[in-house]
Amino acid sequence: MAAVEIVEECEFSEIEQPAFLRLVTVQTTPRELRSGPSLAQRRASRARMLQRRRRTLIAVALITGLAFLSWPGHAFGGTTNTGLSTDLANSSVLASGMVYVVQPGDTVSSIADMVNPVDPKFVRVELIRELGSSYVVPGEHVLIP
Repeated sequence: MAAVEIVEECEFSEIEQPAFLRLVTVQTTPRELRSGPSLAQRRASRARMLQRRRRTLIAVALITGLAFLSWPGHAFGGTTNTGLSTDLANSSVLASGMVYVVQPGDTVSSIADMVNPVDPKFVRVELIRELGSSYVVPGEHVLIP
Protein backbone atom coordinates (compact mmCIF):
# COMPACT_ATOMS: atom_id res chain seq x y z
CA MET A 1 0.00 0.00 0.00
CA ALA A 2 1.23 3.45 -0.75
CA ALA A 3 0.27 7.00 0.10
CA VAL A 4 0.90 10.30 -1.51
CA GLU A 5 2.22 13.25 0.42
CA ILE A 6 2.39 16.81 -0.84
CA VAL A 7 5.47 18.61 0.33
CA GLU A 8 5.87 22.30 -0.08
CA GLU A 9 9.27 23.66 0.52
CA CYS A 10 9.54 27.24 1.48
CA GLU A 11 13.15 28.06 1.06
CA PHE A 12 14.29 31.42 0.03
CA SER A 13 16.51 30.90 -2.89
CA GLU A 14 17.09 32.55 -6.16
CA ILE A 15 15.38 29.76 -8.08
CA GLU A 16 11.88 28.99 -6.95
CA GLN A 17 11.04 25.29 -7.03
CA PRO A 18 7.44 24.20 -7.40
CA ALA A 19 5.71 21.77 -4.99
CA PHE A 20 6.27 18.13 -5.83
CA LEU A 21 4.81 14.74 -4.98
CA ARG A 22 6.75 12.12 -3.07
CA LEU A 23 5.86 8.40 -2.68
CA VAL A 24 5.60 7.25 0.95
CA THR A 25 5.45 3.57 1.93
CA VAL A 26 3.36 2.33 4.82
CA GLN A 27 4.81 0.10 7.53
CA THR A 28 3.89 -3.53 6.98
CA THR A 29 3.49 -4.34 10.70
CA PRO A 30 0.96 -2.32 12.65
CA ARG A 31 2.33 -0.27 15.48
CA GLU A 32 1.47 -1.71 18.91
CA LEU A 33 -0.88 0.66 20.67
CA ARG A 34 -0.78 -0.88 24.14
CA SER A 35 1.96 -2.54 26.08
CA GLY A 36 1.60 -4.71 29.17
CA PRO A 37 -0.54 -7.74 29.93
CA SER A 38 -3.05 -8.98 27.39
CA LEU A 39 -6.78 -8.39 27.66
CA ALA A 40 -7.39 -11.98 28.80
CA GLN A 41 -4.78 -11.60 31.56
CA ARG A 42 -6.31 -8.30 32.72
CA ARG A 43 -9.80 -9.84 32.80
CA ALA A 44 -8.55 -12.86 34.76
CA SER A 45 -6.78 -10.56 37.21
CA ARG A 46 -9.95 -8.50 37.70
CA ALA A 47 -12.01 -11.66 38.26
CA ARG A 48 -9.55 -12.80 40.96
CA MET A 49 -9.70 -9.38 42.62
CA LEU A 50 -13.51 -9.44 42.69
CA GLN A 51 -13.42 -12.97 44.13
CA ARG A 52 -11.08 -11.79 46.92
CA ARG A 53 -13.37 -8.85 47.66
CA ARG A 54 -16.41 -11.13 47.91
CA ARG A 55 -14.59 -13.52 50.23
CA THR A 56 -13.39 -10.63 52.40
CA LEU A 57 -16.90 -9.20 52.62
CA ILE A 58 -18.32 -12.58 53.63
CA ALA A 59 -15.58 -13.03 56.25
CA VAL A 60 -16.25 -9.57 57.71
CA ALA A 61 -19.99 -10.28 57.83
CA LEU A 62 -19.43 -13.60 59.60
CA ILE A 63 -17.03 -12.10 62.15
CA THR A 64 -19.42 -9.23 62.81
CA GLY A 65 -22.30 -11.67 63.27
CA LEU A 66 -20.31 -13.81 65.69
CA ALA A 67 -19.22 -10.76 67.67
CA PHE A 68 -22.83 -9.58 67.82
CA LEU A 69 -24.04 -12.97 69.04
CA SER A 70 -21.28 -13.29 71.63
CA TRP A 71 -22.25 -9.96 73.19
CA PRO A 72 -23.45 -10.28 76.81
CA GLY A 73 -26.60 -12.33 76.97
CA HIS A 74 -28.93 -9.73 78.45
CA ALA A 75 -29.51 -8.35 74.98
CA PHE A 76 -30.56 -11.77 73.69
CA GLY A 77 -32.75 -13.14 76.47
CA GLY A 78 -29.99 -13.93 78.99
CA THR A 79 -30.55 -14.42 82.68
CA THR A 80 -29.88 -12.30 85.73
CA ASN A 81 -28.05 -13.54 88.82
CA THR A 82 -31.41 -14.57 90.29
CA GLY A 83 -32.04 -17.01 87.45
CA LEU A 84 -34.73 -14.82 85.91
CA SER A 85 -34.62 -13.85 82.26
CA THR A 86 -33.90 -10.19 81.68
CA ASP A 87 -37.28 -9.66 80.03
CA LEU A 88 -39.10 -10.93 83.11
CA ALA A 89 -36.71 -9.16 85.48
CA ASN A 90 -37.46 -5.85 83.80
CA SER A 91 -41.19 -6.45 84.13
CA SER A 92 -41.09 -7.73 87.72
CA VAL A 93 -41.75 -5.44 90.69
CA LEU A 94 -38.38 -5.91 92.38
CA ALA A 95 -34.93 -6.33 90.86
CA SER A 96 -31.57 -7.42 92.16
CA GLY A 97 -29.81 -4.75 94.23
CA MET A 98 -33.00 -2.94 95.31
CA VAL A 99 -33.85 -2.35 98.94
CA TYR A 100 -37.37 -3.48 99.84
CA VAL A 101 -39.20 -2.33 102.96
CA VAL A 102 -41.23 -5.25 104.34
CA GLN A 103 -44.96 -4.51 104.51
CA PRO A 104 -47.43 -6.12 106.94
CA GLY A 105 -48.41 -9.57 105.65
CA ASP A 106 -45.21 -10.08 103.61
CA THR A 107 -43.28 -13.31 103.88
CA VAL A 108 -39.97 -14.42 102.41
CA SER A 109 -41.93 -16.40 99.81
CA SER A 110 -44.12 -13.42 98.80
CA ILE A 111 -41.03 -11.22 98.41
CA ALA A 112 -39.34 -13.94 96.33
CA ASP A 113 -42.49 -14.10 94.19
CA MET A 114 -42.24 -10.36 93.50
CA VAL A 115 -38.59 -10.73 92.44
CA ASN A 116 -39.01 -13.83 90.26
CA PRO A 117 -42.62 -14.72 89.47
CA VAL A 118 -41.61 -17.70 87.30
CA ASP A 119 -39.30 -19.60 89.66
CA PRO A 120 -39.10 -17.99 93.14
CA LYS A 121 -37.29 -20.94 94.80
CA PHE A 122 -33.80 -19.66 93.99
CA VAL A 123 -34.59 -16.12 95.21
CA ARG A 124 -36.21 -17.51 98.40
CA VAL A 125 -33.04 -19.45 99.25
CA GLU A 126 -30.91 -16.34 98.61
CA LEU A 127 -33.21 -14.17 100.77
CA ILE A 128 -33.02 -16.63 103.65
CA ARG A 129 -29.22 -16.71 103.34
CA GLU A 130 -29.10 -12.88 103.21
CA LEU A 131 -31.42 -12.40 106.21
CA GLY A 132 -30.13 -15.32 108.27
CA SER A 133 -33.73 -16.32 108.97
CA SER A 134 -36.91 -17.30 107.16
CA TYR A 135 -38.98 -14.67 108.98
CA VAL A 136 -39.36 -11.01 108.10
CA VAL A 137 -40.66 -8.17 110.27
CA PRO A 138 -42.81 -5.32 108.86
CA GLY A 139 -40.67 -2.20 108.40
CA GLU A 140 -37.47 -4.24 107.93
CA HIS A 141 -35.21 -3.23 105.02
CA VAL A 142 -34.26 -6.19 102.84
CA LEU A 143 -31.58 -6.01 100.15
CA ILE A 144 -32.82 -8.04 97.17
CA PRO A 145 -30.13 -10.53 96.10
